[in-house]
Amino acid sequence: MSREPRLALSEPVGDEVRKTTCYMCACRCGINVHLKDGKVRYIEGNRDHPVNRGVLCAKGSAGIMQHYSPARLSAPMLRTGPRGAGQFRHISWEEALQLATEWMGEARQRDPKKLAFFTGRDQSQALTSFWAQQFGTPNYAAHGGFCSVNMAAAGIMTIGGAFWEFGAPDWERTKLFILFGVAEDHDSNPLKLGISKLKSRGARFVSVNPVRTGYSAIADNWIGVRPGTDGLLILSLVHELLKARRIDVDYLLRYSNAPWLVIDAPGTGEHGLFARDREGRALVWETVTEQPVRHDQKGARPALSGRFELADGRFAVPSFQLLAEKYLDERYAPERVAEETGVAADTIRGLAAQIARVAFDEEIFIHQPWTDMQGRRHDGFVGRPVSFHAMRGISAHSNGFQTARALHLLQVLIGAIDCPGGFRYEPPYPKPVEAHPRPHGKAEHFGSSQPLAGPHLGFPRGPEDLLVDEQGYPARIDKAFSWDAPISAHGLMHMVISNAHAGDPYPVDVLFLYMANMAWNSSMNTGGVIAMLEDKDEATGEYRIPKIIVADAYASEMTAYADLVLPDTTYLERHDCISMLDRPISEPDAVQDAIRWPVVDPDRDVRGFQSVLLDLGARLKLPGFVDNRGTALYRDYADYIVRHERRPGIGPLAGFRGSEGDRTGRGAINPDQLARYVENGSFFVHHIPEEAQFFKHANRAYQDFAVRLGFFDQPQPVTFQLYQETLQKFRLSAEGAREPVAPESHRARILASFDPLPCWYRPLEEEAIDRKSFPYHAITQRPAAMYHSWGSMNAWLRQIHTSNPLYVPGPVCDEAGLVDGDWAWLISPHGRIKVPVARMEAVNAATIWTWNAIGKRRGAWALAANAPEAKEGFLLNHLIHELLPPKGDGLRWSNSDPVTGQAAWYDLRVRIEKAEPGEMSEPQFPPVERAAEGPAELRYGQEWSK
Repeated sequence: MSREPRLALSEPVGDEVRKTTCYMCACRCGINVHLKDGKVRYIEGNRDHPVNRGVLCAKGSAGIMQHYSPARLSAPMLRTGPRGAGQFRHISWEEALQLATEWMGEARQRDPKKLAFFTGRDQSQALTSFWAQQFGTPNYAAHGGFCSVNMAAAGIMTIGGAFWEFGAPDWERTKLFILFGVAEDHDSNPLKLGISKLKSRGARFVSVNPVRTGYSAIADNWIGVRPGTDGLLILSLVHELLKARRIDVDYLLRYSNAPWLVIDAPGTGEHGLFARDREGRALVWETVTEQPVRHDQKGARPALSGRFELADGRFAVPSFQLLAEKYLDERYAPERVAEETGVAADTIRGLAAQIARVAFDEEIFIHQPWTDMQGRRHDGFVGRPVSFHAMRGISAHSNGFQTARALHLLQVLIGAIDCPGGFRYEPPYPKPVEAHPRPHGKAEHFGSSQPLAGPHLGFPRGPEDLLVDEQGYPARIDKAFSWDAPISAHGLMHMVISNAHAGDPYPVDVLFLYMANMAWNSSMNTGGVIAMLEDKDEATGEYRIPKIIVADAYASEMTAYADLVLPDTTYLERHDCISMLDRPISEPDAVQDAIRWPVVDPDRDVRGFQSVLLDLGARLKLPGFVDNRGTALYRDYADYIVRHERRPGIGPLAGFRGSEGDRTGRGAINPDQLARYVENGSFFVHHIPEEAQFFKHANRAYQDFAVRLGFFDQPQPVTFQLYQETLQKFRLSAEGAREPVAPESHRARILASFDPLPCWYRPLEEEAIDRKSFPYHAITQRPAAMYHSWGSMNAWLRQIHTSNPLYVPGPVCDEAGLVDGDWAWLISPHGRIKVPVARMEAVNAATIWTWNAIGKRRGAWALAANAPEAKEGFLLNHLIHELLPPKGDGLRWSNSDPVTGQAAWYDLRVRIEKAEPGEMSEPQFPPVERAAEGPAELRYGQEWSK
C-alpha cells in the first residue's frame, strides 16, 4: 500500500467551493461545486450532507456538463415556422411575459379551465400547485401520474406513508431486504449506501425484477418475475404466511383495522362498510363483554373472527376474517400461481419461509421506553428485521395500485412497519388519509375567475368527492377524480394532450408545460402525440391545441412544439426549495430539508422558472401573488421561500425560523433564513427524539413532536387500513346501492378493480389483446447513469450510454434466429419499430427490454444530426398507446390503472421478427432545427455562450 498521503476530496481545485443540492436525479444529494475564474470547474459530493455522505454518482459528477450543455436555451423565443420544425426568433423577456399574460389572462377571463398547467420533473410543486389553485383552473398536476402514483396512493391509503420519499428501510438493522421493481436510476446513492451496509453486515438481499441489472445483479437471490404479476406473487406469500400462522397478531390488533367490524348486509348501501357508533367511530367486537365497542376503547380485547349481531339487528364480521378467507383460498397457493408469475412454487414457499423466520425467529428489541396513543407504556421497540422497497416496476401497470397495497399488507401482517429493522417513515409522514385534502375543482366552479377552494390533488373519501358534474362528466381535462380514475391523487399527465386534442371532455385554449418532454419521452405514444400537437382544425386552419407555452432549460423535443418558450436556468443558477410542504430529504431519524441557490450567475438571457411564475402571477393579479393594491407580494422565488406562509408560522422551509433563526418547523419569518441554509451547506437537520423514532403511527412522543414542528395542528395517528372502506364505497356505487350511482359504462371495471382487500387481476391491455399473437412483455428501465431524457444529452454521460440495443432473452433469440448485432422488428398491437438486438440471459424468459430515454430526435438537444442516440437509439413509446384497445362501446378508455390513473406503460405486449440489417432505427422523424446555440464541442475555459 502506498504511504503517500491521501488527497482530501474536499481540497479545492478552484478559487472557491460552494455547497448546494444536486438536481441530476431526484436523490437531492449534497454537492460541493468548485469554481475557478467564475466558472464551474468540478463537482463532488458533500461529505457532511445527510443524504449522500459525500457519495456522488456519475450523474451528479456530470452536472458540470449539464450546466454547460450546448442544449441550453439562451433567450425567450417565439415560434415563426410550423409546429415541430423548431423555427423561432428571440424576443425580450418583457414581450414574452406580456404574451404569456395576455394568453393566460384571456383564458382566465373566459373560463379558467381553458388553461391546462402541467409540470414534469418539477421539484417545486408546492409553488406550482398554489399558483394554479389561485389561477382557478382545475387542470393542474405534476408528473406523478406518469411515474408512481400507484406507489404513493396505495401506501398513503394503507399505511399512511409510502416507499422512497416517504419512507426507507432500516438499513442499520434489517436482516432481510426484498426489493421489488426498482431500476438503478432510482434513489441511487441512498440505495447504494444502504445496500453496502447490508452487504457489510451479512444481511440477505433478494431482488424481484424481470431484469437482472444494477441492484438485482448484486442481490443474493434474483427472482425474475413476469411483468405485471408481482401482486399475485405477493399474495401467494401472504397465503403461505397465513397458512403457517406466521403473522404478528398483537401488532394487527393494536395498529390495523383487522378487528374492525364489516357490515354483512348484501344488497344494501352499507354492505362491506364499517359498523360505526353515533360519532362515526369504527366498532370492534369485545370478546370479554361480548358487545361492540369503539375500536380505540382502552383495554378492549377485540375478536379477529366470528359473525356478530349488532344492536340494530345487522350482522358484522371482523375484516381480518374476510382477509383470511380470501387469501387462504387455494387460488393463491404457490403451485397455482407459478405459471402466471414465472416463479417456481418452491421459490415462493422458500421466500415466505425466509420472511417468517427472520421476522419472528430473529426478532430484535431496542430498550427505549415509549408511550402509545392510548397511554400504554412500553419497555422498548420490538423489531421485525424484514424490510421491503419498491418503485416503478410494480407501479407502472394497470394493476399497480392493488399490487402496492398487497406489498403493504404483507409488511403489516409480519409487524414490520416503522419498527427496528423494518420499513421506517420519513417526516412529515406518517399521515392518515384524513390529514390529506380532498381534491378541489368541481364543475360548479367553472366560469369563475376565483381561486379554487383548496388544492387540486388529494384523496376522495368516496364517490361523493369526485370532480364530476350532475351527469357524471369529468371536470378536469385529464379526467382525474372522475369515474374513469377516481383516486388519481397525482393526476393523469399522460392524457392531457390526447384529451385536449379530442376535446374530451372539452378543448383548452392554452397548454402550459414546465420540464415536460411530452412530444417524446414523456408520452405514451410518441408518433401519435406529435400528430396531435401538429393537427389543425379543418374549418378554421388553427391548431387544435391553440397555444402552447413551454418552460425549460434545454432544447428538448417538446421545445419544437411550443408557440412561446420561456428559458429556465440550470440548477446551479437559481434558487430551489426542497420543502417540507412538498418532497423533503428527510430520513427516518431526522427532519431534513434543503435549498439550491445560484452558485454561479447565468451567462444567458434566462430566468429561474419559479421567479417567472411569480412574475406571471403578479401580472395576472392572482390572489396570493399581489396585495389589495395589485402590487406584487414577492420580488422573486428567494423572497417567496422566506416570506410565504401556508399557515401562521409555517413556510416552505422548516429550519432557522424565528427572528433569531432558532426555531424549527413553526416560527416567525427570518429574513436571513436562506443565508443560514447556505452557511450550513444548503441543508437543515433536526433529529427526532429517541423515544419518538419508531412506531410513529402510534407513538405519543412522535405525534407531539409532529405537532410542535407544524406537520399537524393536532395528533394524527394512523391505523393501517388493510381493508379499504373507500374502495368499497365505489363498489357499492357500481352496484347501484349507493349514491351517487356509477355510470353503467363504468360499473364492471370498478367492481373488478376496487376490491377493498388487495387483489390481483391481469393488466387491462394484456387481457384485451390476443396474448398468443403478442407472446412477450416489453419494458424499459433507466440505467444508473441516466435520468429522464435530459441525461442522455450530457457530454460525459453519453460516453457511458450512447445507444440502446433491444435486450432479448436467449431462448427468444434462438427461436427468432437472432444473434448479437442483428436487427429486428418489434411489433405491438399499435405499431412496429426496427431496432438493433443484443442477446441477454439474465432476464425473465418472456420479457424483452431496453434502456429508456436514450433515443433522441435528430436536431433536438443540440446533438449532431448523426448522433448515435438519433440514428440507433429508440423508444418503446412508439409501440404503446395512451388508450386501451376499443371495446365497441364508443368510449375512450385510458391505458391506465382504473383506480389511480397511473400510466400503464409496463403493460406492453409484443412479438419479434428478424429484420434486414440497418443503419438507423425506425421510425425516424424529420429533424428539427437547432433551437440552442451552444458549441458542438465543449472545452473548459472557452466561452460557452454567444
